Amino acid sequence: MEPFRVHILGCGSALPTLRHNASAQVVEVRGKLFMIDCGEGAQMQLRRSHIRFTKIGHVFISHLHGDHCFGLMGMISTFGMLGRTAKLHIYATAELEPMLQSQLEMYCPHLSFEVVFHPIDTTKEEVIYEDRSLSVTTLPMQHRIPCCGFLFREKPTRAHLRNESAAPLRSYAYCSDTRYMSDLHQRIEGVSTLYHESTYADDNLLMAEKYNHSTAREAAQVARDAHAGQLLLGHYSSRYEDEDLLLNEAKAVFENTFLSQENAVFDV
Repeated sequence: MEPFRVHILGCGSALPTLRHNASAQVVEVRGKLFMIDCGEGAQMQLRRSHIRFTKIGHVFISHLHGDHCFGLMGMISTFGMLGRTAKLHIYATAELEPMLQSQLEMYCPHLSFEVVFHPIDTTKEEVIYEDRSLSVTTLPMQHRIPCCGFLFREKPTRAHLRNESAAPLRSYAYCSDTRYMSDLHQRIEGVSTLYHESTYADDNLLMAEKYNHSTAREAAQVARDAHAGQLLLGHYSSRYEDEDLLLNEAKAVFENTFLSQENAVFDV
């Protein structure tokens, strides 16, 4: 079976800590690398994870809070210094395009590769990337600013189409940042692996509601109701020095739950 993995580069929330980096992941599917969010320090985490910079062709930005996109310009600059020639595709809300273009003109006026911007509508569920083996669909989230998650789905192989014996198709849903959405499970039904933000534990439920974030228990409810294969927690508030509290609250609802950690790799 060809690899379908998630590389965790950062799983902290907005306030920097010495324990966690800001949000960033790399999804590895059949030899291709896709980045989801690019918080500050993402390129350093790529180094630590021994991920080849040149293989990342597409970057999906969930929303424009800084802890999800401040690392993008630095990474693009580094790609240029490394002599990259392949196009880099960026998917984000339209508001990012003029800011990104201004930064490119300021810091990278002679970039050796093309940055291709794809505006996305965070209010719609639609396919924004597709190739012969994979599709990526937006998942509208409910946050303080326009935000969407991303659903990666394997496509059927010839063996699947011929009804021959073949491994089940795998899928990965990235859901951050968002308040608890009672209907989200319907859109990710049967997902193999769900990453759902779990900024707070039950002791800060009011904070979660105020800032449109989720608790670990709420993340587990989504995983349970979606009949997910496994749940990855992340986007931890800096107030928690031990995320076992979050893990235990989630596992009480959905047993097959794991804590995301920097440099961890999960098979989807």
